[in-house]
Amino acid sequence: MTDLTPTPTDSGIPFRLADFELMTEALDYAATGNSGLNFYSARNGLDEVVPYAQLRTRALDAAQRMLAAGLEPGDRIAIIAETDADFVVTFFACEYAGLIPAPLPLPVAFGGKEGYIAHLKRIMQVCGARAVFGPSSMIEWLEDAAQALNLVYAGALAGFQPTRGADVALPTAKPDDLSYLQFSSGTTRFPLGVEITHRSFMANAQGISRDGLQICKTDRCSSWLPFYHDMGLVGFLLVPMATQISIDLMPTRDFARRSLGWLKMISDNRATLAYSPSFGYELCARRARTANIDHLDLSCWRAAGIGGDMIRLSVLERFTETFSKAGFDGNVFVASYGMAEATLAISFAPVGGGIVHEKLDLNALDRDSEAVARKPGSGVPERSFILCGPALPGHKMEIRDPKGSVLSDGKVGRIYVTGPSLMKEYYGNAGETACVLTPDGWLDTGDLGYLRDGQIVITGRAKDLILVNGRNVWPQDLEWAAENGSDVLRTGDVAAFSVDDGEGEQVILLVQTRISDPESRNSLLNGIEGLVSAEYGLVAKVISVPPHSLPQTSSGKLSRIKARQMYLQGAFENGRKASPSQHAPGNA
Repeated sequence: MTDLTPTPTDSGIPFRLADFELMTEALDYAATGNSGLNFYSARNGLDEVVPYAQLRTRALDAAQRMLAAGLEPGDRIAIIAETDADFVVTFFACEYAGLIPAPLPLPVAFGGKEGYIAHLKRIMQVCGARAVFGPSSMIEWLEDAAQALNLVYAGALAGFQPTRGADVALPTAKPDDLSYLQFSSGTTRFPLGVEITHRSFMANAQGISRDGLQICKTDRCSSWLPFYHDMGLVGFLLVPMATQISIDLMPTRDFARRSLGWLKMISDNRATLAYSPSFGYELCARRARTANIDHLDLSCWRAAGIGGDMIRLSVLERFTETFSKAGFDGNVFVASYGMAEATLAISFAPVGGGIVHEKLDLNALDRDSEAVARKPGSGVPERSFILCGPALPGHKMEIRDPKGSVLSDGKVGRIYVTGPSLMKEYYGNAGETACVLTPDGWLDTGDLGYLRDGQIVITGRAKDLILVNGRNVWPQDLEWAAENGSDVLRTGDVAAFSVDDGEGEQVILLVQTRISDPESRNSLLNGIEGLVSAEYGLVAKVISVPPHSLPQTSSGKLSRIKARQMYLQGAFENGRKASPSQHAPGNA
């Protein structure tokens, strides 16, 4: 048992809603209060308590040591984003020293040690890192990744003791100076570093806190989201700090093993703000089937954010049903939309309004790219789409067709956004920057969606869209249909995409199965094939692949593009296919 006490919810100082020019100014102010960071683990409970005052002192000391070691303002510093105090201290030390921190992912979804080290090296080469910091348990890996890169230092913060004196003057940043680099979670082969200035961050922090979540001084955050992802770094480290809010944190790997520990943190500490992608809520609901949740009281939770991936209505309904007896109110769900290129948030649904959705006729969506409400009793394929709110104040969204013309409400096209939160550029990559940022300051998000009464509705990623016989087929529809049609499949167990087989586009479904009995497995695959044929009028090749073989991004989302690449490279040649289809296409 620990004798530590979490930092209080009440900071004891006048509440300020991120009204600062610099991130360091925000920490300077938060440090005058009593709130701070609380690090938990599944094994020990509360492991470490770091009030913002202590964080500032430690960060200032480390900042001077960094400059004393020969690092210079503007140098890029790679930091392995472990959920611990050393990462946070190192990140803010960079801010005070005028260095540019670049949070890097932990070794998940990279094909083992060699793949992970190669990924670290790629990112450090892309950003021209001068040093890399990480946990002491990973020093050997860091040293391997740093070979031939001529770094000033590669190791843990605790071992960083420059021989020169540490009495070094710290520079003064300006609002338009670069604050940090956020590497997109989906770019493992060609990493893209999103440049975020102090001005961009503070604009997004103000939008999130004032208008998005309407943060107040009695709020408290609870999170398992990784710091190398924008939702974890910005949403549940930097924004709470900029609003003097205490944060309770647990590592993502602990959440994966003991997901109900996140809910216990919320219950015990009376947290009010917590976020998760759909799969996190699904995992909690699954674990609750065999666990006692009588000790949980989730009535304190006033904003249960949902974002980071396509929102699955059925998952949120199951979570609400499961935890309603623990005081959870489904009306606290807050749908949102965002991306690293916009710092984090682009839109929020109204707080307290719950999930608002509309059922659309998929035939009209596939054929005409138009969001037409499904008529009751019509029997046409349908899917529920979630309204994710209007753009943050000072920002604008438009839906454009392939020629760049702005579309009216209900028409599906590419989502463009503009506003003060946008990235400056991709670091050192003018070509990729020009592909997504227009000369007049609009960002092509790469997402598809439509506007409904000023609120954005996301329908998918443009690069994932399947085109078959002139139809737009949304891969998540096929994936969700397969997963919902089986008791043995989970979110992320199915990847849908298409390939050119020489005669046209062939739809492929890769299915992760844990079924060892061949007859039962084939029955599952044939059932999915029939379901896709009956509901979507498609002939699909359904292939069984081993558990954990479908690729993910570093943030845990399914990577359909990587799955397609692996399929074309023969990675699943030993997979088991469903028997040749005998199902006649339906609504072709």
